[in-house]
Amino acid sequence: MAEENKEGYPTAPPADGSSRSAEEAGKATSNELRRQKRKKLLLYGLAFVIFLTGIIIVLFSTTFMKIRTPEIQFQSGTFGYFNVQFFDAANESKSPSFNVSMNAVLGIKNSNFGPYKYDSTTVYFFDNGIQVGSAIIPKSKASFRSTKKINVPVNLVSPTNLSMSSLIGFEIGTGLISLTIQSELNGKVELMFGVKKKKTIDLNCYVDILSGAQEITTIICN
Repeated sequence: MAEENKEGYPTAPPADGSSRSAEEAGKATSNELRRQKRKKLLLYGLAFVIFLTGIIIVLFSTTFMKIRTPEIQFQSGTFGYFNVQFFDAANESKSPSFNVSMNAVLGIKNSNFGPYKYDSTTVYFFDNGIQVGSAIIPKSKASFRSTKKINVPVNLVSPTNLSMSSLIGFEIGTGLISLTIQSELNGKVELMFGVKKKKTIDLNCYVDILSGAQEITTIICN
């Protein structure tokens, strides 16, 4: 009977520490999994930073560091002295002519993230290929992402002894003064980090002046 009771008791755990070893092995495996997980997260984070840096570099180079050619155009004009002589059939000594003072307004559009510094230059005014005036654009700069307006005063004087049959004389008779305005501006675009690039811009505009109303009716710029 005593033997049966003795056999009914649960057996004692082994004394060689195998249970403790299994527990430690489980902890080691768990720690290794955590280390691998942290390593993967670190690699993913590093890859994301590299990807984001690449995007920033591309955006930076295509926006802030991209150098665009500025533009110059004739915008408007106002008149002071305005004298137009039409052909007089009764007095053929009076040939058609004009003598006009105009304040031309030019605009330099700079789309860069840095100023455009340009040298002084000359603006030429032509009527049917004949120069009728000129003016100076002084040395200056157009600030970044802005349009600089330049006032250019000029005297427009027709060639002497025009005949009614000439193109200029015929246009004067119809009440028009048709001008071609041309110039070339040399300068540099200056960006951050000392980046500079030479840029030459051309002014090439066609302007019609209605002499009767003393106003500009047409402006076309290429």
